[in-house]
Amino acid sequence: MVENSSTCVEDLCLSENAVKVLEKRYLKRDKDGNCTEKPADMFRRVASSIAAGDFKFGASQSDVDKLTERFYKAITNRYFMPNSPTLMNAGRELGQLAACFVLPVEDSLEGIFETVKNTALIHKSGGGTGFSFSRLRPKNSVVRSTMGVSSGPVSFMEVFNAATEAVKQGGTRRGANMGILRVDHPDILDFIECKSDNNKLNNFNISVAVTDKFMEAYINGTDYDLVNPQNNQVVGRLSAKKVFDMIVDGAWRNGEPGIVFIDKMNADNPTPLIGQIESTNPCGEVPLLAYEACNLGSINLGRMVKETSDGCEVDWDLLAETTRTAIRFLDNVIAVNNYPLPQISEMVQNNRKIGLGVMGWADMLMKMGISYASEEGTKLAGQVMEFIDYESKCESIELSKERGRFNNFKGSIYDSENYLYNKYKGKSAGKISDEQWKDLDEQIKQYGIRNATTTCIAPTGTISMIASASGGVEPLFGLVFSRLIMDGTEMLEVNPIFKDYMVSHGLYSEELMQKIAKEGSIAHVDGISDEVKHIFVTAHDVSPYWHVKMQAAFQLHTDNAVSKTVNFEEHATRKDIEEAYILAYKNNLKGITVYRNNSRQFQPMNLDDKKKTEEKVEEVVEEVSEEPTGEIKTVKCPECGNEIQMAEGCFICLKCGYSGCS
Repeated sequence: MVENSSTCVEDLCLSENAVKVLEKRYLKRDKDGNCTEKPADMFRRVASSIAAGDFKFGASQSDVDKLTERFYKAITNRYFMPNSPTLMNAGRELGQLAACFVLPVEDSLEGIFETVKNTALIHKSGGGTGFSFSRLRPKNSVVRSTMGVSSGPVSFMEVFNAATEAVKQGGTRRGANMGILRVDHPDILDFIECKSDNNKLNNFNISVAVTDKFMEAYINGTDYDLVNPQNNQVVGRLSAKKVFDMIVDGAWRNGEPGIVFIDKMNADNPTPLIGQIESTNPCGEVPLLAYEACNLGSINLGRMVKETSDGCEVDWDLLAETTRTAIRFLDNVIAVNNYPLPQISEMVQNNRKIGLGVMGWADMLMKMGISYASEEGTKLAGQVMEFIDYESKCESIELSKERGRFNNFKGSIYDSENYLYNKYKGKSAGKISDEQWKDLDEQIKQYGIRNATTTCIAPTGTISMIASASGGVEPLFGLVFSRLIMDGTEMLEVNPIFKDYMVSHGLYSEELMQKIAKEGSIAHVDGISDEVKHIFVTAHDVSPYWHVKMQAAFQLHTDNAVSKTVNFEEHATRKDIEEAYILAYKNNLKGITVYRNNSRQFQPMNLDDKKKTEEKVEEVVEEVSEEPTGEIKTVKCPECGNEIQMAEGCFICLKCGYSGCS
């Protein structure tokens, strides 16, 4: 028996699981917990409240009504979806529409606990937080005011972790934190090991801020300096290889810590005069200054494909229109957002960073018959992101003409001569020429640009479920899977793109689907041609090399960073992870996350279909649609019923591809 269920209500075709997620987490409720709006009402609420931001710039009611319809069409057609806080809170009393924030951690007891307080306020409003603990003096440093000694960054991370545990985010989302320490901090070894016990710092993702100097020392086999942040004096030296090997070992054991290439992030810092990038949001894709916020949304690339007489191709006109609409939407989010702290409101208004990303990338590739693990795939990735980057800058310039450039434009990267031309000269993926970038530079020189950043690729999660799209820029994690329903009947759920292909080519049979469900992919299934296996690869069919190359293809034309997981089989070695890190550095990535299958305690991501049980989405959506928490818990994937573990809240179901950060 085969099932691919969807529900069409009020001209909205949403999957059964999308409707359940919306009802559980997004739709308005009365005091008794009953839903008081339907999905169409929610989308209308979001579209109208964000369009109303135009009133602040002198728009008429008629203009706002037209913009409302434009936004509503983009969302309900599943061309574009804003991040979860915007869907949840736009047009409602809370009004907090940003996903995550970065807060400073100053080297004083007063400063630390001021940040703890602000963290609690942000988590209460539904946001996550990122921190750099690199300014804190190392442990055992003398504290002059008391003549005592400092306990160091890791001990204060435990204070933040405990505070997060105590605060339930707005009743709907649990607190998520990113903790970062520079690789040249004297306490770096303690930091690398601080999550070796899976029961500690469960509300934190952690990443080491790796510098170019450190990587050069590692490649050359030399030591590097440790620097006391109190006085910037060198206080010791460590073997770069020893430290790098510890990072790799942690990632091999349980995925912690990750790596951010902090110098590469600061090379693209759009406002260097305002401050240096020290941290990111919890999922790592948005490098932010202190008190900045994530304002994110994603284009569904699977819907940006049109059929032609020769097959399928990218609908570039629709992609341009959707990009322009999304940029205007996200700039309006800043205009209407109710931020939890005045410092955040001021910084966001001054820089107006937004992050337009993509989801449904695997869907687009499959529709076009292109393998994820191929030069053709990475070439298309470069073209798509180059085009989105260009169109997003064009629209931001138009907004600058109407509303003015971002306040910190002077002294920014855009205030220099031919910034875009110099950045992309000779690197065209084939959609935008050097001359087009130079023309944009001339327009920016004359009119400015509205947003300090326009592009960012988030992992997506519940929003990709609502849009019936594959997550972010990840490959699929399964093509066919089975589940038991209430009467004990076994249901096969087949990816609709894969099913359409197999049916149209006369290859489809339920017996074959059963075999694929058991194997987990088609890579080793007899009776399927190499061509089909080439097109419909799944995550563990893709080598780490192609994972990294795909991320690099998207990174080139992404202002912020790219959230992506490089998946390894359980038998992968530490050497395999080391090579992925080196490849990431040489390909100019801003960070990298790896996950080795089954490396977490309690069987983190279970592929064993012997554990199939009745799917009860209603019971688990509360767990999987929230921001990363770090709690270790076993839940059922709301897409396929597979048992999976939430670790740091960011997870991927290896059966169906559902990912858990939005």
